[in-house]
Amino acid sequence: MEISNITHLTSFILIGFPSTMILQNLIFAILLLIYLATLAGNILMIVIIISDCYLHTPMYILLVNLSVMEVCGISAVTPKLLSILIGDEITISYSGCHIQTLFYFTIITAVFLMLAVMSFDRYVAICHPLRYSTIIRHAVCMQLVGICLTLSFVCILFPVTLISTLTYCRRILNHFFCHIGAMVELLCEDVGFIKLYILIFSTFILVIPLIITTLSYVFIVHTVVRMPSDKGCMKTFSTCASHLTMVSIVYGCAIFIQIRPSRYYSMETDKFVNLVSTVLSPLLNPFIYTLRNQKVKDSIRNALWKEKTTIRLPSSSPHLAILNFFFIISKRGASYFLLIWLS
Repeated sequence: MEISNITHLTSFILIGFPSTMILQNLIFAILLLIYLATLAGNILMIVIIISDCYLHTPMYILLVNLSVMEVCGISAVTPKLLSILIGDEITISYSGCHIQTLFYFTIITAVFLMLAVMSFDRYVAICHPLRYSTIIRHAVCMQLVGICLTLSFVCILFPVTLISTLTYCRRILNHFFCHIGAMVELLCEDVGFIKLYILIFSTFILVIPLIITTLSYVFIVHTVVRMPSDKGCMKTFSTCASHLTMVSIVYGCAIFIQIRPSRYYSMETDKFVNLVSTVLSPLLNPFIYTLRNQKVKDSIRNALWKEKTTIRLPSSSPHLAILNFFFIISKRGASYFLLIWLS
């Protein structure tokens, strides 16, 4: 039941994806598997890149930070959505809702900016290879990451702070998380200014990074087609294909939400596209960028086979000896499985 003229709102009710119990359980199982696979894949890549000194290059530093952002972004939404699907907790506190909005949209905005930074990194590496080490240094990478996060936080903080001070007439939120667009619709007061700010900000976040990415790849293509070796052209294009795939996924969903005609607007479609963009990009990130990368696969092989036996337990303890035996067998089994999966 919706409540009118709420002056002291303490919580919101998230509708999520209302359907039959069987379908809700199916969606829950699929999302849980996706979430666990996303965490495992991204955390694995973060550990591999950090632990291998040969991968401490600007490109992989940017990839680590992108993986961290993807993990944080999906973790801000998915656990609560899973709770809604099993009917455990469909409410979210007033402050918790605004914190989720601030955190999620800060991360998503930072991802857009990071993709533009990574495009510029590929542009410098391909078009100006001799100057790459002087232009894109480790310190510069961290500064660019810091700028992306800071700019995103500042831009998102204003509308979230503003809507948190206004009065809500309803508490039923027709979304699976505290989406700022859905929250604005619950306000009692005139929201024209907030909607205008969101529109301008969304356009800025979409257009500016997209322009940087497009220009970077225009120059990259211009440089590649002038290469005398066809093999060099193919190798260069293959290194850019992963980034273009991720850009297509992220920008495709965002552009669909922003530019479709208002007469075709549907909240259910909006929720579905938001769900796809929320879970698909983090899930595919380790596969697109790193797990199919030869340097990363070589690093995994070296790490797995560097030491045949890492634990020595006293032979006087038969129980510990048995545990050690099963530990080694499990480790080798996981090694074989991972190497076959990456082949």
